[in-house]
Amino acid sequence: MAAVCEEDPSLERHFKGHRDAVTSVDFSRAKKQLVSGSMDSSLMIWSMKPQMRAYRFVGHKDAVLCVQFSPSGHLVASGSRDKTVRLWIPSIKGESTVFKAHTATVRSVHFSSDGQSLVTASDDKTVKVWTVHRQKFLFSLSQHINWVRCARFSPDGRLIVSSSDDKTVKLWDKTSRECIHSFCEHGGFVNHVDFHPSGNCIAAGGTDSTVKLWDVRMNRLLQHYQVHSSVVNSLSFHPSGNYLVTASSDSTLKILDLLEGRLLYTLHGHQGPATSVAFSRDGDFFASGGSDEQVMVWKTNFDTDYGDVVKPQKYGSSVDGTHGTGSEMDCGIHHKKTKPQDSGRTQEQQDEENSLANTLEHILGQLDVLTQTVSILEQRLTLTEDKLKECLENQQKILQNKTN
Repeated sequence: MAAVCEEDPSLERHFKGHRDAVTSVDFSRAKKQLVSGSMDSSLMIWSMKPQMRAYRFVGHKDAVLCVQFSPSGHLVASGSRDKTVRLWIPSIKGESTVFKAHTATVRSVHFSSDGQSLVTASDDKTVKVWTVHRQKFLFSLSQHINWVRCARFSPDGRLIVSSSDDKTVKLWDKTSRECIHSFCEHGGFVNHVDFHPSGNCIAAGGTDSTVKLWDVRMNRLLQHYQVHSSVVNSLSFHPSGNYLVTASSDSTLKILDLLEGRLLYTLHGHQGPATSVAFSRDGDFFASGGSDEQVMVWKTNFDTDYGDVVKPQKYGSSVDGTHGTGSEMDCGIHHKKTKPQDSGRTQEQQDEENSLANTLEHILGQLDVLTQTVSILEQRLTLTEDKLKECLENQQKILQNKTN
């Protein structure tokens, strides 16, 4: 028998520390930390453990518009109005390497699922891909004709999706670097776009207050939600792929049930626009940020099994202007059944596999830190070399003056 959700999502904690609107939020993999970016030019790293202090990271010269943890959780990327991207080690020191990524505001940063690449999007109308190690520029995608608000890798890293103020959502092949499709049906600017965990469809939200789900294999509209009364600023898929949370300038967060194509919950927490929202990697929590300078953490309270669809009786099942086309199942939006215990593998083998996966994850994390440390050392070495050169030049000048 599938477990059923007992409670509504509940506000667990709220963090105060930013001095201006929060623009972006993201959880670390292990749910131990939460990062937020703000118009106050800083990043804050919040600990999910009570009584643990928060860290403020300062380095950007202007508003921080996007933040994201690397898959291993050992790095944080941030993009800013100062045209740079920074990679931070989320520790007490908060050291970072910086590179000038674009010729205008950087609106979006996103790591590939293997943690090796970074995709950035900017007001200079381009999407750029970089290596995380040494922040080496790889290539640029430049067919948008207005600011690019958001860019994301597909879960398998083969595709990139981007959304722009030219009212299009573009799908790119990472290998050929070609635009393989443009979705042009949005009535306004598209603020945020992301891939469904299956990689088979994308969700986009924008200034026309709608949320649309597109099948990226058939290039057709799957679902269309008109549940907000103002701009949709951000959205995030639940890891099960069955739910979507959205944040809007109408100050609400909405949870959509993608299986039934309907609105499940409306959450009121922020005073003024809700600017960002993100599920934790396991879906137990989601965080939101707002113009009210607050970061809020919500407990999802879905059943841990994600077995059957949650159906709270007190909410009406019709959503104004919602269209599901019946192709939700094709998109990989599905019920997760409980796994049968006997899958042809012993518990010992499964434990070994889990142990190996954890070890690899740890090694990747250590590599992240080493990469970052080497990068910081390289920067310091360059500074030292420059200083040494300056000293030698000065000495030569003094000697020349003396002989003269």
